[in-house]
Parts: sequence; structure tokens; C-alpha cells
Amino acid sequence: MKSNTNGLSTVEMKTRLPLFWIFIMINMAFADILGLMVPGYLAKILAGGPIDGTVVTTSLLLIGAVLLEIPTVMILVSRFAKYSLNRWLNIIAAVITIVYVAGMSSPTVIYWFFCSLEIIACVVVIVIAWKWRKPENQI
Repeated sequence: MKSNTNGLSTVEMKTRLPLFWIFIMINMAFADILGLMVPGYLAKILAGGPIDGTVVTTSLLLIGAVLLEIPTVMILVSRFAKYSLNRWLNIIAAVITIVYVAGMSSPTVIYWFFCSLEIIACVVVIVIAWKWRKPENQI
């Protein structure tokens, strides 16, 4: 098994990257779950009122669902896609996830705690994918 320039084989890369995406996905889920427990937050949602100045609509929820799907899809992409596509999709998906996570911030300590972890993990994904070099024997 050939190693690339940063010492990791393709098999190791295809194991490491999905683990970061699982970490990101779990943190996103728990940020949302615990965010619902902030006093008054769930009541505002159920009443249909604005949340932090934003009215929750089905279109907004669909956009959120699509963006939340990125880490889920990246678990599979990171594991099964070929080198070049894998590398670039990881970088692009991590950048989009950082923008989404930072842009959808809620003014709570709980959210910023999870947001920080998610952003750090996305930066690690970007660095790992950026440094990932194609082994000589791979197409």
C-alpha cells in the first residue's frame, strides 16, 4: 500500500475523512437538539413567530435540510469517491459547511460551543484534503 506525501495511504484517508464528517454531523444534530431546549425557543417555533428575527417557513426549512445533508453525503463521498473528486468535494463541502454553521448562528453559548467544534473539524478536513497527494499507482 503506497503512502502519499503526508504519510497516509489512500485507505487511511478514506477512513479519516468520513470520521471527521461524522463528528461534524453529530455536533450539528446536538447543537439543534439542545438549541430547542433554550427557554422560550421551542414555543416561538410552535407559535410560528420569528426566531432571532427570522420567520421559519417551509422553504427555509428545506434550505436547512439541504445544507444539513452535506455532512451526511460527505461520509459516503469521502469513503467511496476517487482521489481527485474526493479531495475537491471535501474542500468545497467543508467551506460551505463553515459558512452555513457560522451564518446560522444563534446567540447562545451552547450554539457557539458546537459551532466552534464544527468549524475546527471543517478546517481540519480542508487541511487534510489539501495536503492529500495522489499515490503514484492510483488513477
